[in-house]
Order: sequence, then C-alpha cells, then structure tokens
Amino acid sequence: MSSEPLPTAEDPADSTRPRALLTGLSGQDGSFLAELLLQKGYEVAALVHGEQGRSLGCAEHLRERVLLLAGDLLDLQSLRAGVREFEPREIYHLAAPSFIPDSWLAPEQTLRAIVSSSAALLEGALEARSETRLFIAASGAMFGRAPGPQSEDTPCHPTTPYAIAKLAAHQLVGVLRERHGLYACSGIVFNHESERRPERFVTRRITRAAAAISLGLRDELTLGDLGAIRDWSFAGDIVRGAWMMLQQEQAVDYVLASGVAHTVEQFAQAAFGCVGLEAERYLRVDGTLRRPNEDTVSVGDPTRARTRLGWEPELSFQELVARMVTADLQDLQRGDRP
Repeated sequence: MSSEPLPTAEDPADSTRPRALLTGLSGQDGSFLAELLLQKGYEVAALVHGEQGRSLGCAEHLRERVLLLAGDLLDLQSLRAGVREFEPREIYHLAAPSFIPDSWLAPEQTLRAIVSSSAALLEGALEARSETRLFIAASGAMFGRAPGPQSEDTPCHPTTPYAIAKLAAHQLVGVLRERHGLYACSGIVFNHESERRPERFVTRRITRAAAAISLGLRDELTLGDLGAIRDWSFAGDIVRGAWMMLQQEQAVDYVLASGVAHTVEQFAQAAFGCVGLEAERYLRVDGTLRRPNEDTVSVGDPTRARTRLGWEPELSFQELVARMVTADLQDLQRGDRP
C-alpha cells in the first residue's frame, strides 16, 4: 500500500468527504482497507469491540486517524447504532470468526457472529439515507466441494459451520437487494494473505518458519497436508476490489480471487526459496494435523471482476510470498520470537 501521509481523525469535518464505516479494523483486511480509504480522502470510522484503549492489532498505527465506535458482532443494537451515529455513505463488513476450524467448536456463535451481524448492518443501511452502500465479505468456502474454478453462479455446497454462515449472509444480501433496492453486494473472497495474517494460519506458519530456519532459530516445520489446493491473493488487492465494487452504478456480487491454484507444498517451496533453502529438507508431515475436507479444491474464477470492474491482483503469488517472508525476517532480526 502507499506510504503517503494519511489524514488524521482530528482534521476539520468536511461535508464533501465521503464517509465509510467498517468492521474488522484490527485484522489484515480492515487495516489495509482503512489505509486505502484514508488515502482516498474518506472520513473513516470503525466498529470495535471493547474499550477503545484495547489493542487495534494490525491497525494500531491508525488509532489517531480513524474514529472508533463501540460495536460487537454479538450486540446487534450496537451495530445499528453505529450506522445511525456515523451516517456513512459506505459500509464494509469484514469482521467474522475467520479461523474455520474454530467454527466446529462453537457453531451457534459462529452463525450469530456472521449471519446476525450482517442482518443488523443491512437493517441499518435500510434505515439510513437511501444512498448508503454496503459491502459484505462472503467466502469461497461456501462453495464447498463444488468443482472449480468457482464463479458467482457456481452452486454452493458448504461443508463447515463457517461456510454455512457465510452462505446465509451472502443470500440475505441478495434477497434484501432484490426486495428493497438496497445497494448491497457480496464480495466472494478466496484465500488472501499478507504479513499481517495471524500465525495460526498455515501460510504465516510457513513464512515464519522459513525465516526462522534461515536464521538458525528453528530446525524444521511440521504440516498436515502438503497437497491441499488453494487460491491465494494479497489482502491489499482484495480490499481494493471491495472498494471498487461500491463505486459502480449497480450493486453486483463478485468473486475476488487470483484464479490460480497452488498447493501448500508449492507455497512452502516459494517461501523457503526466498531464503535460499530447499523446503523438502525441512518439511515434516503429520497426518493427525490434516483437517476434514482438506482435499476440497478452492479456486476462484474472477472473470466478472476482471471484465466489469477492471480489477486485477497487482501482487503475484511469488511477490506475495516474498513480502511475507521478508516481513518475518525483519521481525525475527529485531528479536521477536521464532
């Protein structure tokens, strides 16, 4: 993303500046989106859980540049109140329990956090001024075992509570858009990564391990399934696509993905290659770490976004992996834990 100075939250109010409200500020998507919107001259507010003094995660550097409003995915009144208070022109709903294995541990809470929060923000947009536009992050996971590449018209066969919830939110967007003429759309996003991705995700585990092994801080990396196939893009490219979706004349759902498949092993080879190592020498496979449905091929078809929006990923797969490895090397050289 651009390194140009960003406006601050203390700047004088300007009625000509567009207003955007987002959820998920503390995650990789929310932080990249907030940066993008600020660079475009938006007034930006974020619904955040808990006290404003708590860590903003990836977006801590934006604390003085974004208006923080109390909002909890499980407190629907707080979400609607945030819309009423800020009166945004655009709403970006990015927050969700995103670590899919956790959805098996708390399916009811996963459904409420994803579906009910989406419904509350849709209601808030309906109650607000008519020009309010809403983006909701759906997921390529909702296609399940449907053959890929998967487009906006691919039938969905979700196989996890997380995917079921994302599909329900996506369908709710469609029916409310059709019934009320609401400008609301789903971004059907596939796997997207960055150096801001938490370390419990396999991509960040890989880049962190490659960096640590190259510095002599670790000896090996254990993974569950080297053959799992995914479509990985840069998170900054995905949120740029989200912004582009809300600038169109009509609200339309789009798949946001690279359209290129890679295996976990290929990701590891790219990561270790960035530090001059052969991944095979350091990888260990533990079948007990393999998740159910890991054999599902998840690859998006971004044709509609490419032809209608003019959206293309700017960062290639190799550049994405190199960016993540470089960031992990810098962290470890500063003394962070391996």
